[in-house]
Amino acid sequence: MTPDINPSRRQLLQMLALGAGAGILQGCSSMSSPAQPSQASLRLYLTACSGIVPEKQRQLALPRLAHAGFSLENAAALNRVYQRFSGTDTERLSDLQTLLDQPQWPQLIMAGRGGYGAMRLLPRLDLARLGARLKESRSLLIGYSDFCAIQLALLAKSGAGSFAGPMLGDFGSATPNAYAINEFIAGISTPQRSLRIAGSQPQARGEGIFWGGNLSVLSSLAGTPYLPDIKGGLLFLEDVGEQPYRVERMLQQLHLAGVLGKQKAIFLGDFSMQRHVDVYDPHYNFDAVVAELRRISGVPVFTGLPFGHIAAKTTMPLGFPARFQAEGDGVTLQFLDYPTVDASAIQIPALLAERPI
Repeated sequence: MTPDINPSRRQLLQMLALGAGAGILQGCSSMSSPAQPSQASLRLYLTACSGIVPEKQRQLALPRLAHAGFSLENAAALNRVYQRFSGTDTERLSDLQTLLDQPQWPQLIMAGRGGYGAMRLLPRLDLARLGARLKESRSLLIGYSDFCAIQLALLAKSGAGSFAGPMLGDFGSATPNAYAINEFIAGISTPQRSLRIAGSQPQARGEGIFWGGNLSVLSSLAGTPYLPDIKGGLLFLEDVGEQPYRVERMLQQLHLAGVLGKQKAIFLGDFSMQRHVDVYDPHYNFDAVVAELRRISGVPVFTGLPFGHIAAKTTMPLGFPARFQAEGDGVTLQFLDYPTVDASAIQIPALLAERPI
């Protein structure tokens, strides 16, 4: 389902500049002397709490971010390799714990990639202090996939919200996605932002805490102290690489744990269902999963949220209030009362350059 986004005036101006800006950057990339980075306007602290960050992604993403105007911190952590992880548990733990010793936090804290490993860190993270500092500094903690284990744990233990959005790998694509880049800049800098999802949807409206993340990670936290106990919330879910019956099984787990019935609504992002055939029944598909979810949860279930393991993803506050209004032809989400940063000096064309300057 294709999302219908109503861009702000700033977004429209940025989009109009993309074509000309990308052409200029491609020309610059062929010069013998590299261009100098633009004056940094935002401190971006990088973490590697899960899987190994591929070298190719680092080589493309880091120059793009630097030339766009981000001042990169802790980038050396992205080079670590231990077994299947981006460093030992102690090394990966230090990425976030080290922040506690910093008197002034960076405006942005971003995950390197997903995979697996964040869950192993939860018992050793000082979640209460990290959450308190995150709220005090109004820094934006950004990521998704496996990293949402840390985001959910912070929400559960301290009430600190974060942002579901791109990680370093999204900026390290061979061909950066213009929608995702523009959504990222708009998402971190625009207060009271709205997202419109077109398509046939059940009629409903409501307000609550917008929270959730990767279904596999979220279901694995059920029954632990690291899953937030959100009543009357707006739960969003996404996943990748799972057959339909496995998706339903995880949803059933959340249902039996009492999570689904507490929500006011459920929003489904991308599940890559078009690439997976159920091993037991090839006719059992995403529509069947959605129908079962509606039956067991008893709350409105909306599909088509542009988020997940896809290139064209949006950026959304996680753990902050939101309201929704759904009519027959779509649903509008409005996000409320979340921190933002001034991203006016960020050079979007530099983030879209196929070859970093």
